Amino acid sequence: MRCDLHVHTRHSGMCTVPVMNRVCRESYSDPQAVFETLKRRGLELVTVTDHDSIDAAEELRRHAGFFLSEEVTCRTLSGTELHMGVYGIEEKHHIELQRRRADLPALVAYLNEQRLFFTVNHVFSSLTGPRTDPDFAFFEEFFPGIETLNGQMLAACNRSAGELAERWRKAPVGGSDAHTLASLGLTYTEISGARDAGEFLTGLRAGRGRVHGECGDYFKLTRAVYEIGCSMVRENAWMALLAPLFLAVPGVTLANLFLEHAFNRKWSRRLAKAGAVRLQPSRAWEF
Repeated sequence: MRCDLHVHTRHSGMCTVPVMNRVCRESYSDPQAVFETLKRRGLELVTVTDHDSIDAAEELRRHAGFFLSEEVTCRTLSGTELHMGVYGIEEKHHIELQRRRADLPALVAYLNEQRLFFTVNHVFSSLTGPRTDPDFAFFEEFFPGIETLNGQMLAACNRSAGELAERWRKAPVGGSDAHTLASLGLTYTEISGARDAGEFLTGLRAGRGRVHGECGDYFKLTRAVYEIGCSMVRENAWMALLAPLFLAVPGVTLANLFLEHAFNRKWSRRLAKAGAVRLQPSRAWEF
């Protein structure tokens, strides 16, 4: 069975770009349209991983083959930000995930107690800001999975994530990270022999996932930004006043590409040189 394990809808909240975070959503995709698009593209299972939200479940829980997941924005002990994928959750789990997301050791302890599978997402991307050596040491020690194929990340970043997962013997997952309908389902995870969502999740935990599909690139990211901008204008016609800013999009996405390359080069080399950062976990991490 196949499932795109990184999917966003209009319930993912506002974007994180300064100023634009007051007027522009992360995604304008309707949950029902997301479901129908994924099924049309041949994916047997559907999940949604909105940022710190499970509101899409209201519209999708009636569908066979749907299971609920979430991308949790959490804070590491170093003070950096992390996006964590958590799969196969229930509403009671969402409440606890949000309550504990500022305390990563407590969050991880809860996930293990509930036997929920979780991953560090886009690990070689600067999307969530800076990273530290202790962050990677924590990932190695306590995270069961790593997102090794993200449909919006550069091929080099995904390649580094795959090598890291193999070196650390972590379970791999892949997903489109689609914020628009265009790239939904073009990157996904497959569990051979799974017959339902339960068996699919069991296969993920056992590390039997195989990732397939596209990486990201300059043109794909630029197109996605334009599509989100157009959706913003359709939702609020007065936002057309900001249309001249669209001229800056190609330059902004090009600058982002260079930042991503630099971030990946720095950390992939650093981890390889340090032997996957064989740091001793801080005693504050013991739980």
